[in-house]
Amino acid sequence: MGPTKRSVTIAGHPTSISLEPVFWSALDAAAVAHGLPLNALIAEIDALRITAANPPNLASALRSWLFAHVMCVSENHSQ
Repeated sequence: MGPTKRSVTIAGHPTSISLEPVFWSALDAAAVAHGLPLNALIAEIDALRITAANPPNLASALRSWLFAHVMCVSENHSQ
């Protein structure tokens, strides 16, 4: 299935993000795991993104964060 666009609010500003449904599901689950609303988790990831020397676009940053999150969770479960 192709990307799905959702509107989110980051720092009081509405923006649209296009991600494949599997990434939206993973973000929803990560937000629950972190005890945050989805917009808050996306805002945290965005804050990390903009500190990079050459920041990626937000959708790429979300996918990269999710990959790192899954790898971290996987590593913690294997120990």
